[in-house]
Amino acid sequence: MLRKNDEITVEIERFGGEMGIAHLDGMTLFVQGALPGETVVARAQKVKSTHAFLKTLRVLSPAPGRAEPPCPYYEKCGGCVCQHMTYETSLDMKREVVRDALRRIGGLDVEVRPVMGMDSPWHYRNKTALPVGGEKGKPVIGFYAPRSHRIIDIENCLIAREESDAVCAVLRRWMEKFQVEPYSEETHRGLVRHIMSRVSRAGQVMAVVIATGPISHERELTAMLRAAVPGLCSLYLNINRRNDNVILGNESRLLWGEPRLNDTLCGLQYALSPQSFFQVNPIQTEKLYQTALDFAQLTGNELVADLYCGAGTISLLLAQKARRVIGIEIVPQAIRDAEENAKNNGVANAEFHAAAAEDLLPQLVAQGLRPDVVVLDPPRKGCEEAVLRAIAQAAPRRIVYVSCDPATLARDAKILASFGYAPAACQPVDMFCQTEHVETVVLMRRS
Repeated sequence: MLRKNDEITVEIERFGGEMGIAHLDGMTLFVQGALPGETVVARAQKVKSTHAFLKTLRVLSPAPGRAEPPCPYYEKCGGCVCQHMTYETSLDMKREVVRDALRRIGGLDVEVRPVMGMDSPWHYRNKTALPVGGEKGKPVIGFYAPRSHRIIDIENCLIAREESDAVCAVLRRWMEKFQVEPYSEETHRGLVRHIMSRVSRAGQVMAVVIATGPISHERELTAMLRAAVPGLCSLYLNINRRNDNVILGNESRLLWGEPRLNDTLCGLQYALSPQSFFQVNPIQTEKLYQTALDFAQLTGNELVADLYCGAGTISLLLAQKARRVIGIEIVPQAIRDAEENAKNNGVANAEFHAAAAEDLLPQLVAQGLRPDVVVLDPPRKGCEEAVLRAIAQAAPRRIVYVSCDPATLARDAKILASFGYAPAACQPVDMFCQTEHVETVVLMRRS
């Protein structure tokens, strides 16, 4: 019987997410760092009655898809879990994840196209939000270790823009010099919780210090950032006093610079505040949004509902091809950004509402809203069933579902299928290169 810390030799049969799957005495083994076709020596880390999680110690027969991780933090950091495989192998794995979720969870039979990859899958993230820990005068800034909230101190991240590394380096020096106390999740004491940065395609940088209250030495921090980050356009303080894992609080105060960061996407201009949702990989986002537009099949006569619209990134693109677009988003600041983005881009046929989709959409449908196309881009948890029921009642011809989680996508697609919609196309996009995550666009039509 397998026990914790046992070391065993296993043959990996297939992928289970980013992990390799093997079997032993009727148990399913999920082996971290192993690829299909390999024989590895692995140590059991968690053992249940029907399955266990193991970590690869040695690879006895490597698969052709194995690669040497280029990141020095790979063994410790819980972020880029795919660096032990070639990029092409990671794309194959993500395609299988989407296919498996749609079949197993959704009960849906649809062809999953090959994942759209990236020519250079490094230094693509235009936003990072790193937790801060440690002690006064000795901050620790980085990413969490796998399946924990233990912070791994990181100086350079291979998937983040270099400007984000520079911001973190300055905040580290500032906290050391002025004895700024990091926040402790255990005691809920301390000041600085996270350091966030946004970087535009043109190299403009927005730095955000997330803290439990006001900070001192603001002038010194501003001067240090301006000296080390040439593209700095704004410095914000965000106040978050919550005792949970939510990163941003509701209150943001501009300490220096411009109130918004300007960025471009698909030829349009966007003004972003700290709270604005904006996809983290602009190159892949353009592929993702073009796929959504292609699936929507707009002719210029359609009424489109864009749910979870954020700062209006998809809405404004849809508006160029549709008669009218209605965007719904729960974050008021994002809606203000969306309205400003529409004005700045000369888009007059898009309107935006600050409300929860599950609250407002049923009301609008009850009042007679009948969109021809509905576009969904919900958070990782997927849609509330009230949203899906309201969509079914509105009876659009097409539904374009953009998802960052194959499991919740499959769950929601199953519900939509029960209302008479059938999946017609599925295109994954590698938005989060080197990680286990994948973005997917699914077209559903009334059957």
